[in-house]
Amino acid sequence: MNDKERRIYQKFVRCQDFGNAHATDFAAGSLAAQTWAALGGVVAEIDGHSTNEVSARGDARQGTESRAQGRAALREDLEAIRRTARVMARDVPGINEKFRVPRNNNDQELLNAARAFLADATPLKAQFIAHEMPADFLEDLQAGIDAIQAAISNQSSGVGSHVAAGAALDDAFARGLELVRTLDVIVRNKYANNAAVLAAWTSASHTERSPRRSKPETGSTTSPPPPSS
Repeated sequence: MNDKERRIYQKFVRCQDFGNAHATDFAAGSLAAQTWAALGGVVAEIDGHSTNEVSARGDARQGTESRAQGRAALREDLEAIRRTARVMARDVPGINEKFRVPRNNNDQELLNAARAFLADATPLKAQFIAHEMPADFLEDLQAGIDAIQAAISNQSSGVGSHVAAGAALDDAFARGLELVRTLDVIVRNKYANNAAVLAAWTSASHTERSPRRSKPETGSTTSPPPPSS
């Protein structure tokens, strides 16, 4: 939730508390009772969607971080294979053309290159290992490919969930505001001759303004007195 939404949510909670405090003034099953019950449901929805929104935002950020780490690790693996292949070119003609690392950080291009490296290096595994590449360097390369693919998927899922939670919040807030408008009419009609209760409702049902930012103090612009003659 943003600051405006938090203030509207707090209004909903205050209106719900008002309804609970005056529940016995309204008949069970009345429009007022049904509307307050619906508002309570909206408050519960907002709680749930807000939790989902925060969780999804965290998943997206984690996916972004994991993606960056996976990208760096995969590029490091590719550079080691490329470096080794350049030396092997004396015995394996044309090998230099097969192992080229993308210069940019486009993940899809990096993944395509990694898959090509994996396919082209597999028949030459013994030669690479002879040049002291780790015995499981191809397995590490596959793991690096899988890791960045998983990070991309997690990031996309987190972003999608965050968007969905935001849309659900928008819908819940719209319904909640409509319910409060209905309750405002009901309460003002019910307590038309009770100024104290109406004052309590007015306080509960208003949306608080965002706090004003204090203006920075400016230095004095008063000119110094002229020198004495």
